[in-house]
Amino acid sequence: MHRAFQRFVDRVTESTGPDELQSSMADIAAALNFSSFAYLALPHEPAEPAKSPKVSSTYPPLRTARYLWHHYERFDLVVGQAIRHDLPFRWGLGLGLRLQSKSQRQLFEEAARFAFRCGFTIPIHDSRGAISALTFATNERRIDFERTIDEHANVLRVLAMFFHASARLTLRSDRVVDGVLLSSRQFECLEWSSRGKSAWEIGNILGISERTAVWMLREQNSVSAHFAKQ
Repeated sequence: MHRAFQRFVDRVTESTGPDELQSSMADIAAALNFSSFAYLALPHEPAEPAKSPKVSSTYPPLRTARYLWHHYERFDLVVGQAIRHDLPFRWGLGLGLRLQSKSQRQLFEEAARFAFRCGFTIPIHDSRGAISALTFATNERRIDFERTIDEHANVLRVLAMFFHASARLTLRSDRVVDGVLLSSRQFECLEWSSRGKSAWEIGNILGISERTAVWMLREQNSVSAHFAKQ
């Protein structure tokens, strides 16, 4: 499991797009015996009710499309719990959360039809005030699900934090500069450069060599100039 975790960290750190990011989480979720995962980043401004959340998920595309189209996040009990509390929680029919409305019951029944009996959700309330949640779902028996969570709960929380840190950048449109989608490391180098940091300082901040920082800045010189004006 240590090697799987290290591969995940490496892939997430160097991901250059949503597909790579999603694939990295899908692989380690499968290694932990989860059938699917879903990352949901809620709109930062509550005054924009028509704006859809940002999603990275291996849930069936049909279900994801229905969820976003109907804005199910507005009455999803799991999302509501993630908004109100910052501690991870388990859910499923007869597990933890109490269904309070017909819409909530229909949503859980629909999840069961798509082979999601149980889930473990990690709320993420970051320092910028944004709220996200990462869910690991399974169709395994409840006893097997409980055993997996008991064994790996702390690891799952760390995975969620790593994923969120990268997704916050990868799913942002401002990482596409002059038509180029930057890796998280390139983006960090350019961000620090725009703040007046030298290659030596950037290397120390990011834990990379000065030569690597210089190479990234030279490679993206025209992009850096554009980024610094933002």
